[in-house]
Amino acid sequence: MENRELLRLENITKSFGHIEVLRGLDLSVDRGEFITLLGPSGCGKTTILRIIAGLETADSGRVLMDGIDINGFSPDKRGVNMVFQNYALFPHMNVGQNVGYSLKLKGMANPEIKQAVKEVLALMRLDGFEKRSPNELSGGQRQRVAVARAIINKPKALLLDEPLGALDLQLRRQLQVELKRIQKQLGISFVYITHDQEEALAMSDRVAVMRNGVFEQVASAAEVYKNPKTAFVAGFVGNANLIPRDDKEFFAVRAENIILTKPPAGGQAGGGRAPSLKATVTEKSFSGGLLRITAVIKSEGPSFGGEITASIPGIDSPFEPGDEAEISWLPANAVTVGKE
Repeated sequence: MENRELLRLENITKSFGHIEVLRGLDLSVDRGEFITLLGPSGCGKTTILRIIAGLETADSGRVLMDGIDINGFSPDKRGVNMVFQNYALFPHMNVGQNVGYSLKLKGMANPEIKQAVKEVLALMRLDGFEKRSPNELSGGQRQRVAVARAIINKPKALLLDEPLGALDLQLRRQLQVELKRIQKQLGISFVYITHDQEEALAMSDRVAVMRNGVFEQVASAAEVYKNPKTAFVAGFVGNANLIPRDDKEFFAVRAENIILTKPPAGGQAGGGRAPSLKATVTEKSFSGGLLRITAVIKSEGPSFGGEITASIPGIDSPFEPGDEAEISWLPANAVTVGKE
């Protein structure tokens, strides 16, 4: 039976001068898996990809590909290719020449290169673009060419460093679907970097949430969203409301699980909800089919004077800024997370 694991990082550390960038990272990537490294800028995501690709050397630890330590291998011997945000196309070459360049370096015959280029451009839905110059292409088309150039060698893993970061929102969403389709069609493992939580959740089989050189949680996209392990994960992925439980823990409640009601004449929220918090609505905005209502918890309630955001489907709501409200949630929709 074939081993499912393709790539493994073991206790990877890396410092630049006195700055410790990676602090003993472990990660396993399965064959055909789409895994996303998600985290804020500067947390070490790109350094991980560069170490896997052989563009940086880890201070300690091992990078295993098919069980073989590839730390001493040159970039072209590792079975991986990398796609960058800035496309990195050769401006003096047309699309066909850019895509087929690596095959030319390997000494493949021109008819074979031409056929391989044609097939990979068809996969990227760029049929007939062989003769175009990169400066004649849109940003989305350039990124498709960059991906085509990376996959024509049929790498074991494709490393993608914020490849959609320079594109507008609509095009980015379109290419998210395209990249996922291509990944599944080819069966290549994708190790993808983004700081966009929606992008990570939409595309990934698993998400590795990263902060300050370590992974805080590695799990399926659904698990990371529904059951965050730490306050950072809860707040970074989906912007959960963090409501203090005690000095060491929060309740994390997603905005769509917040129940917003008009204050009753007396008593507490019923129906199995958690005790309600008195609040004042401060803001109401409409975004993507949802009303986002922000309210400030009154200090005379539980020991919390922060903001809570509720997301309500549609465009209608009885609440306006300045209105009094009561906020509650179902206990099943709250996850307890540590403050650190």
